[in-house]
Formats: sequence, structure tokens, C-alpha cells
Amino acid sequence: MNNKLARAWKLLPKTLRKTIVLLIGSTLILTGLLLIILPGPFTLPLLILGLVVLALEFAWAEAMLARVRHHGAKINPKKFFKK
Repeated sequence: MNNKLARAWKLLPKTLRKTIVLLIGSTLILTGLLLIILPGPFTLPLLILGLVVLALEFAWAEAMLARVRHHGAKINPKKFFKK
């Protein structure tokens, strides 16, 4: 099933793929940014998911996602939840 989906995705014209990825990724990022201001959960996961979607077709998003992963690996969650 996954292989069929990947083949179907690659059959789409490149401009259509980029447009779809840009719309979905930017929508996720904008929603995540709005949730910083408005009350709501899941701010950071939406931002990261938007970058993951954009990284499917854009090299700049892939580089930014690599930087986010690098900095995210440095975070020690035990520091935040100490009693």
C-alpha cells in the first residue's frame, strides 16, 4: 500500500506536487503559529509536522528540519519536569 502511494505521488507533475506540499505544510505551520497566540494545544508538533511536510519537496525545509532535529536532541526533558 505504501509503495503504491509513493509511486502515485511520483507520477504527479513536479509543480503540482510542490503546490500540494506548500499548501499543506504552510497551513500546518500557520496553524501552529496561531496557536502560540490563541489558546490551544499542540503548537510545537504542528510546526514540526509542517516542516516535515515541506521537507518532502523543498531542500531549504529539509535543511531547517535538520537544524531543528539537532537542537531538539540537545534538550533534556528531565530538566523541565524536575520536582
